[in-house]
Amino acid sequence: MKLTQRVKRILANYESDNPGTKANLARILMHGKLGGSGRLLILPVDQGFEHGPARSFAANPDAYDPQYHFQLAVDAGLNAFASPLGMIEAGADTFAGAIPTILKVNSSNSHATTKDQAITGSVGDALRLGCSAIGFTIYPGSDEAFEMMEEIREMAEEAKSVGLAVVIWSYPRGGNLSKEGETAIDVTAYAAHMAALLGAHIIKVKPPTEHIEQDDARKVYEKQKVDISSLSARISHVMQSSFNHRRIVVFSGGGSKGTEDVLNEIRALRDGGANGSIIGRNTFQRPRQEALEMLDTIIKIYQNKA
Repeated sequence: MKLTQRVKRILANYESDNPGTKANLARILMHGKLGGSGRLLILPVDQGFEHGPARSFAANPDAYDPQYHFQLAVDAGLNAFASPLGMIEAGADTFAGAIPTILKVNSSNSHATTKDQAITGSVGDALRLGCSAIGFTIYPGSDEAFEMMEEIREMAEEAKSVGLAVVIWSYPRGGNLSKEGETAIDVTAYAAHMAALLGAHIIKVKPPTEHIEQDDARKVYEKQKVDISSLSARISHVMQSSFNHRRIVVFSGGGSKGTEDVLNEIRALRDGGANGSIIGRNTFQRPRQEALEMLDTIIKIYQNKA
C-alpha cells in the first residue's frame, strides 16, 4: 500500500500517534474507490440496535443478513464498514481483509428513557476481529454526557495504545437542547470540537442547519459575521471548528430521503470541505442495485466528476 501525498499530509496532523494507529488510519484512507483522495465514504449499520430490526431492514429484507452489508460495502468500493459486535462477528471471517472495519463499542435502543448508551464492545473485541478502529457515541448536552466522555477517554487511551484508531459519533441531545437545537450550527460545531478535544481521529456529526440555539453563541456569530447562509458554508465552519481541518470529519446521511436530496447534500458537503460521508439507511434501505448506483454517484461527486 503506497500512500498518496494527500494521505501523508492528513496522517501528519496526528502527531502523538504510534505507527500502528497511523497504519490503521491509512488503511481506511487508502481503501476503496476514494482511496488516497483524503475523502471517505463509510457504511454504518448500527440502526438495528438504535431503532429495531423492522424499522431498519423491512424496507429491504435482504438487509436483515449481516453479510449483506459487508458485501454492499465491498462491492460499492467504500472506505470502511462500521457496526456493533454481533454484526461484525457474523462476517469477520468471510470478509477478513476485504474492507477495513470499525467496531461500534456503545449502543442505545428505542426503549431507553435516558440519553445514554451501554458499552457493547471492547478494544479486545476490535483486535480479535481485525478491526481498524473503534467507534463511540457521545451525547453532548445530555445528563449523561460527562460519563460518556469519561468512558471514551478511557477506551481511546486503550485503543491507541494497541494501534487502533478512534471514531467519535458526536450527537448533541438531551438537557436543555430543543429538537431543532440538536442540529443547530453552533451546537454541531461545538459537538465536533468536543470530539476533537476528546482525541478522536475521525469525527462524525450531522449536517448542521442555520438555526442558532445558544443566545451567547448567536451574539458572536452575528458580531464576527460567521457565514452560515448555506449548507456548504456551515460545513466549512464545522471543519474549521475541528482544529481548523486538522481532524477528519464525516457527516451522517440522516433519515431516509429521496436520491436527489441525498446527492445535493453530498455536493454541499464536498463544497464545504468535508472529508466525506457515513451513510446507512439511505443506502441499505434501497434495493441493492439502486444503492450501488447511488453510492457510485456519491463517489463521483467526491471525485468532482458529478
